[in-house]
Amino acid sequence: MNMEFMSVKYSKIAVLLILAAVVTGWTIQKRPESESHRGGAVMEPIRKSVIAGSWYPGDPIKLRKDIEGYLHTVPTVENLGRVVALICPHAGYMYSGRVAAHAYKTLMGTGLKRVIVVAPSHRHFFKGSSVYNRGGYETPLGIVPVDETLCKTIMDASPTIDFVPRAHVQEHSLEIQLPFLQCTLGEFSLVPIVLGDQGLDNCRILADAIAASTRNQQVLLVASTDLSHFHPYDEATAFDQRFIERVKAFDVDGLAKDLAQTRTEACGGGPVLTVMLVARKMGAESIRVLHYANSGDVTGDRSSVVGYMAAVITQEKSHKPIERSENSPTQRSMGSTNDGVSDQEGLDRSLDQEEKETLLHVARETIYCLARREKPPLLELEEVPSLLREKRGAFVTLHKGRMLRGCIGYIQPIKPLVLAIQEMAEAAAFRDPRFPPITADELDDLDIEISVLTPLRCIKDVNEIQVGKHGIYISKGYRSGILLPQVATEQGWDRQKFLEHTCLKAGLPKDAWKDSETEIKVFSAEIF
Repeated sequence: MNMEFMSVKYSKIAVLLILAAVVTGWTIQKRPESESHRGGAVMEPIRKSVIAGSWYPGDPIKLRKDIEGYLHTVPTVENLGRVVALICPHAGYMYSGRVAAHAYKTLMGTGLKRVIVVAPSHRHFFKGSSVYNRGGYETPLGIVPVDETLCKTIMDASPTIDFVPRAHVQEHSLEIQLPFLQCTLGEFSLVPIVLGDQGLDNCRILADAIAASTRNQQVLLVASTDLSHFHPYDEATAFDQRFIERVKAFDVDGLAKDLAQTRTEACGGGPVLTVMLVARKMGAESIRVLHYANSGDVTGDRSSVVGYMAAVITQEKSHKPIERSENSPTQRSMGSTNDGVSDQEGLDRSLDQEEKETLLHVARETIYCLARREKPPLLELEEVPSLLREKRGAFVTLHKGRMLRGCIGYIQPIKPLVLAIQEMAEAAAFRDPRFPPITADELDDLDIEISVLTPLRCIKDVNEIQVGKHGIYISKGYRSGILLPQVATEQGWDRQKFLEHTCLKAGLPKDAWKDSETEIKVFSAEIF
């Protein structure tokens, strides 16, 4: 019998999955009464497979062979552009594996290393979204590590985004994407998100959190969904065609309305809406539906079918720049400076010396304690000055002698300043991918510098950029980069060099700042 049918329509699946949980060794523990959590239970860090051996092969050799067979039989997509997101089905592989392969084949050779999968909750309804923020997900092909840092950043963005253990216990729609990702990407880190409330408002909250948390990062988004369920073949294809047309048109509002009014169906409609919203924010421009089929095409039984679709969301690799004359009065021209910008644009006042010392102390104690494997001090917000409780963007930069030893920060004001400094101090010291973690024997040689950012401000005229005063944030489509104000001064750059190096930091051509589609923002910073 079609396993997808069983998952949605029949309660027998609960029994099967409980048996699978026992076989695979998944344990669920009660949380001690002294701890509180909205989910009410806590899982072991490694989420064991609950569908291996049923929805897909449990033997790793057979599993890989099956997936490679699916990938081999589907065509390569030409002139694709940069892959931002996929929409993939989540039925058993014998029913939807070939459909999914059309989407996953687009990942071959991309080198993507961070994946956010958004999947629906079939068996446990809850409000908001649940992020499995620990350990990893295990399949027969190995353990996919969870990107705990990115999970935390996304969860911190909204109180509606939490860890709800029961949302992940028996859920097949997220796990079933992983073996395909393992075969096409190799090693990667995962952010597993299960969506409870699939209403558009909740999708927007989650989309905003993901977009803000991945602004300077290259990630792949995957929306997990099947389409209509248990209609006769012709009726199902009509339902599904409405869904497909909305997706192809990148019409989020229209799709949400059709789903709400049951003019079309998708058990993962919310994940699709969420991923479309995030992809737009990342600069994605088009959606290509690569393949559609339903279970009737596999089984021959057309009396009651489930629909499957594969799609890829992309951004063009390049844009034709607008020609500009060197001497024309263009808004991106190079010329005289503009001195009319305040050092503290958009802020009521600067930090005083005591507040600066407090932040430096927090950064130093955090790094020193963690380097010595001690617990850093617990921060009580009500005990710090009010300005340090305001949400501000901030960077922590570490030097050892004259050499950079780490630099990570928040561009946007997403959390109270003192908490941002503590978190970024830990990240700069131990999680900057360019450097090994700080060790205890380096502490005496370590210099700590903090940059507290003013709000980003869009500019149309690069003459507004004042070297030594402004930092630059450049974004175009899916790529973005930032350089702090002090970088230009330290390197002896003029304005044009500063712009060029910020473009290169974003992974763009050095003259991308001249392109009308490139967004340039400036900010100033208090550096101490």
